[in-house]
Amino acid sequence: MKTLGMPNGTFEVAVTPEERDKPGAGGIDAIEFLVSANPGQPPRPLARIASGGELSRISLAIQVATAGHSGVPVLVYDEVDAGIGGGVAEIVGQRLAELADTRQLLCITHLPQIACFGSTHFVVGKRQQTGSTSTWIETLDGDERTIEIARMLGGLDITDTTIDHAREMLEKSRG
Repeated sequence: MKTLGMPNGTFEVAVTPEERDKPGAGGIDAIEFLVSANPGQPPRPLARIASGGELSRISLAIQVATAGHSGVPVLVYDEVDAGIGGGVAEIVGQRLAELADTRQLLCITHLPQIACFGSTHFVVGKRQQTGSTSTWIETLDGDERTIEIARMLGGLDITDTTIDHAREMLEKSRG
């Protein structure tokens, strides 16, 4: 958590024995994740206090910590970049790449610092034709991927400098 944009974050697991004769589908104990994202705040139930981006990053931290012990073959992260940028986004991208070494990972992101770590890059868009909207998806390779990373970096005005920066990010992410 500390490297994923929550430097003062704490995470606790509360285990409360349930009064049952037999274990149920969730076991015999009640398990609750408690989180404090800010100093001076006591840990509270994750489900009640975490934003969508915090939930994604905490999930990512748990998945990275348990990567060698989990049998989950596919993970999906939808906008794990919410509320972060810059260096934290790069660290999130590195952690996602670590997870992708051991399982299939699908990550929806708007940040080039995360997108550049993917082994495959898709772009998704919408178009309107004759009064209806359709969604399209395209795989990007080579120069197309570099241009998309540059677009994510620079917005509407893609310059040679932005393209060079995109190339540098892609090269650096490959280690």
